[in-house]
Amino acid sequence: MTAGLGEKILTVAYLRPKGRSNMPQMFSTRAKVAAFAAGAGFLLVGMTTLVLASGRGAQAAHGTAAPAHAWKTTDLVEPANLAKELDGAESGKPTVVCVGFPVLYRNGHVPGAPIHGPARTADSLADLRAWATDLPRTTNLVIYCGCCPMTECPNVSPAFAALREMGFTHVRILDLPKNFATDWIAKGYPIEKTAAGVRK
Repeated sequence: MTAGLGEKILTVAYLRPKGRSNMPQMFSTRAKVAAFAAGAGFLLVGMTTLVLASGRGAQAAHGTAAPAHAWKTTDLVEPANLAKELDGAESGKPTVVCVGFPVLYRNGHVPGAPIHGPARTADSLADLRAWATDLPRTTNLVIYCGCCPMTECPNVSPAFAALREMGFTHVRILDLPKNFATDWIAKGYPIEKTAAGVRK
């Protein structure tokens, strides 16, 4: 029931006999209806908030909420800084690895970076571990995905955690707040492309 319809019904119900003023009663009724509508609206908003909060709690309880990030902001490297490192002396260049999706990789990736597939899957994570097995644990590693915003990426956290668990002490993540196309390619940083069906 809308506030306007409520006003009309209650106004008719409270009409006084002909000849007596009903204006004070009408104003009083309208005030009551307005107060009731405002209270109902507040209750609805409160209930909606409670339902949403309960839904998030249920997701967390059943393991469907987004996982906590394995990395901290101090583990990130800005695109401009990585581009400088890649353009520097060979001895200081980091080893860059793509842990994202092959279709995005083929459209353009950091020069020299191999791909080991989306690290959210067990097979790709195993492939990454196998590749890293013989590397010195002090290797300067930079991993990236770039499929979506960093805080939503399903691949960088598993890859980062796996490499840290293997004992690598210098692992960083390329900071891509939006995605690789926006934060790297569109800004003019170097890329190379791989032909379809070719895994680097």
